[in-house]
Amino acid sequence: MRKAEYFSKDFDWDELRVQVENDPSFSYHLLPFQPNPISISLVDEAHYAAAGSHAWNAFHHRHASGKFFKERRYLLEEFPELVNYKDNSKVLEVGCGNGSTVLPILRGNENIIVYACDCSNEALERVKETVYACNKVSFEHRFHPFCCDFSVTAFPTWLAYNPCQENIAQTQQLCFSDGRGKSQKNLNDSYSLSESRCCIGGVDFVTLIFTLSALPLHRMPESIKECFSVLKPGGLLLFRDYGLYDMSMLRFEMDKRVGFREYMRSDGTRSYFFCLDTVRNLFVGAGFTELELEYCCVKSVNRRNGKSMRRVWVHGKFQKPV
Repeated sequence: MRKAEYFSKDFDWDELRVQVENDPSFSYHLLPFQPNPISISLVDEAHYAAAGSHAWNAFHHRHASGKFFKERRYLLEEFPELVNYKDNSKVLEVGCGNGSTVLPILRGNENIIVYACDCSNEALERVKETVYACNKVSFEHRFHPFCCDFSVTAFPTWLAYNPCQENIAQTQQLCFSDGRGKSQKNLNDSYSLSESRCCIGGVDFVTLIFTLSALPLHRMPESIKECFSVLKPGGLLLFRDYGLYDMSMLRFEMDKRVGFREYMRSDGTRSYFFCLDTVRNLFVGAGFTELELEYCCVKSVNRRNGKSMRRVWVHGKFQKPV
């Protein structure tokens, strides 16, 4: 039952595209966007990082109740590799939020180890509460959260797919900084700090589930390269995010546009809506091989008002070449 609901072709995306592009009320979504000229400086970068972290901290604090948390039960149906892979496989969940992706992975494969990062300390508190509330020791032993904004800083070097330095002392020093030379002292998990004594040798999977869309478009290429750097050869990046002409995109008003197909909510969080070509160009441009890429078009009904909602997501699997 869930499988059909979460991943299906309830309607044709091209038919939706024609309807949207011929509806005058949606015309502003199609217009080119001319931003005000700005000079990107280190100050701008720091301001962006602080503002983004603050916005997501406020978001997760506001939605701290259990009512907001919805476990992504479809995840293992769409990405069965997470269940079927060899023992002791490692996953990096990027932008873990409140744990809606982490929990089904831990449930689905008792031999998998999950590293989970987010730019928001508030989110990390929520995900730890979610995992620990399951009261399963095996979950706690296989779950390792840490704070990182991969759109601004590199992942810590202990996570990267690189042989450890022969000089252990040098390795320890490297593991407390990221690949761009910035301090990683904000790692808030004791396991992460102890594990940093030796690199873990990369991960088998990276999951990007409704995370990339929260970044400005111009930051996405470098962020995807970061994901590429921590994957082992042959490893998979599993992707799902908002698709072009999703219902939530069409609800944005004109003054919420901050770029072409980019919007900012009133709380300061962002959302980008992907077409297949954009996703393909981003991941192939970072070195990945495309395995799967398609629109997921799901029609659901709002239980409050009975209105039909047409949701569009992009589903993708990409592999790091062997």
